[in-house]
Amino acid sequence: MGKKHGHGHGKKHDRPRPDGGRTSRDGELLDPDSTGPVERLRFTQYRRLLEPLQAELVAMQEWVKTSGAKVCILFEGRDTAGKGGVIKAITERVSPRVFRVMALPAPTDREKSQMYIQRYIPHLPASGEVVVFDRSWYNRAGVERVMGFCAEDQAVQFLETVPEVERAIVESGVILLKYWLEVSEEEQTRRLQSRIDDPRKVWKLSDLDLASYSRWYDYSRARDDMFRHTDTGWAPWFLVNTDDKKRGRLNVISHLLDQVPYEPLERRKVRLPDRQPAGDYVPPRQPLHWIPTPF
Repeated sequence: MGKKHGHGHGKKHDRPRPDGGRTSRDGELLDPDSTGPVERLRFTQYRRLLEPLQAELVAMQEWVKTSGAKVCILFEGRDTAGKGGVIKAITERVSPRVFRVMALPAPTDREKSQMYIQRYIPHLPASGEVVVFDRSWYNRAGVERVMGFCAEDQAVQFLETVPEVERAIVESGVILLKYWLEVSEEEQTRRLQSRIDDPRKVWKLSDLDLASYSRWYDYSRARDDMFRHTDTGWAPWFLVNTDDKKRGRLNVISHLLDQVPYEPLERRKVRLPDRQPAGDYVPPRQPLHWIPTPF
């Protein structure tokens, strides 16, 4: 596939399926290939490992633009699992004209009267685009179902029909990638408590987060049912452990690069042109409002 991100990712990995994992007593999914806890990455290590992966994302972006590929990436997971951080790591060095992040607000009354998935369809990628959904149509299988925002028969109908909708999306030429971010019960507690204690994070804490926290096992059951119905050969779920957010981000980007069949384009040689001479230009004489420089 021509990958060059240099950590043994020159070919596609085997794709572990959700039903190949184990479920612990407290509803956490356990990776059967895991060797246990590993030391958390330090920030300097993380940035050093992230840089070449982000360079490869730029190479992928240029291939998407020139080839007309269409890539759609969904991120779902437990509250506090780090969806926003993963999406930021993916998008911070690429063009927002190619990578679009979609986080739809609550549906309007008109949208509530439509077919459920209808409001998501217009946001699917066109040629030369990568669309990243920060939560997606799977709201219905997760938070809406658990918190009673939809009727149970609506959730069941969604789970029965969405695989065929996704088949149609894939058959239209879209590369569809679905990621579930899993965090342990203890780590979720620690992260929510830090939002309570840290004034910089208080905006991240909502009443829904608090209500969801108390329903850990309801979410586990909803997640498991979602996997049973929607983990398909054409649109499988890929699971990510994010107890260490930094490792989780690196693992997602590495995996994502392996799923897109891009070929790095040859970089064109660029030389800065000479600047024009000043000629008759005269700097302005009026006082200018420079900001203070305390740093």
